[in-house]
Amino acid sequence: MAKIRLTAAQALVRAMAAQHTRIDGKTVPLFGGVFAIFGHGNVAGLGEALYQVRDKLPTYRAHNEQGMALAATAFAKASRRRRMMACTSSIGPGALNMVTAAAVAHVNRLPLLLLPGDVFASRRPDPVLQQIENFADGTVSANDCFRPVSRYFDRLTRPEQLVPAFQRAMQVLTDPADCGPVTLGFCQDVQAQAADYPEHLFEDKIWTPRRPPPDAGELTEAMQLLRAAKRPLIVCGGGVLYAEAEAALAAFMTAHGIPAGETQSGKSSLPASHVLNMGAIGVTGTQASNDLAEQADVILAVGTRLQDFTTGSQSLFAGAGHRIIGLNIQAFDAAKQGGAPLVADALAGLAALTAALGDWRAPAVWTETAKAGKRSWAEIAARYTVAGNAPLPSDAQVIGAVQRTSRPGDIVLNAAGGVPGELHKHWQTEDALGYHMEYGFSCMGYEIAGGLGVKMALPDRNVIVFVGDGSYMMLNSELATSVMLGKKLTVVVLDNRGYGCINRLQRATGSESFNNLLQDTLHEELPELDFVAHARSMGAIAEKVSGIADLEAALVRARDSKRSHVVVIDTDPMTITDAGGHWWDVAVPEVSVRPTVRAAHDRYLTATAARDGAG
Repeated sequence: MAKIRLTAAQALVRAMAAQHTRIDGKTVPLFGGVFAIFGHGNVAGLGEALYQVRDKLPTYRAHNEQGMALAATAFAKASRRRRMMACTSSIGPGALNMVTAAAVAHVNRLPLLLLPGDVFASRRPDPVLQQIENFADGTVSANDCFRPVSRYFDRLTRPEQLVPAFQRAMQVLTDPADCGPVTLGFCQDVQAQAADYPEHLFEDKIWTPRRPPPDAGELTEAMQLLRAAKRPLIVCGGGVLYAEAEAALAAFMTAHGIPAGETQSGKSSLPASHVLNMGAIGVTGTQASNDLAEQADVILAVGTRLQDFTTGSQSLFAGAGHRIIGLNIQAFDAAKQGGAPLVADALAGLAALTAALGDWRAPAVWTETAKAGKRSWAEIAARYTVAGNAPLPSDAQVIGAVQRTSRPGDIVLNAAGGVPGELHKHWQTEDALGYHMEYGFSCMGYEIAGGLGVKMALPDRNVIVFVGDGSYMMLNSELATSVMLGKKLTVVVLDNRGYGCINRLQRATGSESFNNLLQDTLHEELPELDFVAHARSMGAIAEKVSGIADLEAALVRARDSKRSHVVVIDTDPMTITDAGGHWWDVAVPEVSVRPTVRAAHDRYLTATAARDGAG
């Protein structure tokens, strides 16, 4: 066996550069690049190695380790998991800053390769700068925090370990069922140590997605359940996009007359104009979707984790004797809520179901009921997105303004707060991947970093980032990275002076406004936050507008800008779309001196009893 002598770091990056995939008939690098913030745990080893392959595997410098890992996560999502990025940091705080992003990738089933520097394997200089010493376990380092949020975790304590570790890492990163973050804690002395590596580790390899078909028995059961259904409904999850199955799903719905509701991750799998696309489903869902969900007798859940916002904390599907069919490539998700599992790739599974169902169609009265509900919701929703006369616009009115100035192919992105619910209900897109929401982990701070990752994955599409003032304050540094890399974003900052979404939730559970809006905090003086000046200081174009008409004009200017353009608008922290939606299980204290909390607890008991009785 031919071998080549390299350091462990050199061998790793050379092997990464040899990985490829095929997209639209073209062979492209599997890794879009490496985000790196160098420190004493990785600059000498990985830093020098990355310099040697910079023409094949580009290195990007970010401004925050969490931000760069979130950008890498968004890159993978926008790439339908067909491409990914790696991130490397120093040991200690640099590494721990990436744990939150690892959790985002884990929840959303997205590939992300994390290469945090680690302590010395030899332990000779212990304790090194930034080393965490566990009094009871000498093998523990800060990187052990990645274990619960990694699909695969390894620590490289000898250079020879790289070969099996890298092979295992690649299997996990490219497996559609096990896909998620991989962490290789890279001891800093091992990075610089040499070994004789087999040349086959560096041979070009092309990865293509595995598409397992369904088991015959599971397919038969799913077919029989659907054929017997009087009120079938599809729940469309993010797995539809990951499997590139959106056209197959639309054809399946049309052929069999089955309406569908979209999860946050699944939104944009279907054109908004599809006559049987009921739009958002669940806690932040449309009335059209949720009315059908409450009556459905068979629910075909395609590529969804069935999290609580989708199921209304398992209270939404209330039809007597209803059954769930879980079409999912991961058996863990396919069998949720006692469902009949149909473990398969979404595209292969839909093809098999289509063949099995033949010319069967859902009852015409059910299909027509769905169409009527869609028309009714469109009339209701339109009233929330038009400009009003209130002193401050609502989030929905801001969304309406952005929608009116958008163009086909635009991508909107958001992550946390009240805006996800409003976007889920109101945003209309005809294009796959036109809606990018991180609502699995609901990670504040994802927005700007995520926008950067999406723009890197899809540079020809216009990326519009919605971000609240709270999320902007948490993580904004990758705005500077977007300017530095020439990845232009349009960022709409909705400033309601606090955490407006949680303030509303706080009040809905009977409490007074406390510690959420800035005015309700313990303070001596409230800061006058100037987001325009801050954005300009990072190299972006920025302006503040005073109303919806000014916002629309600013968005036109932003589209013509050559670098990232930030538009700030003050919004009402209390006004939301009160149509549609569904109950969400948020526990209310059993004991309180406040009558409003006791009343909220009584309502909570009524709601949980209804849910548990229906279940």
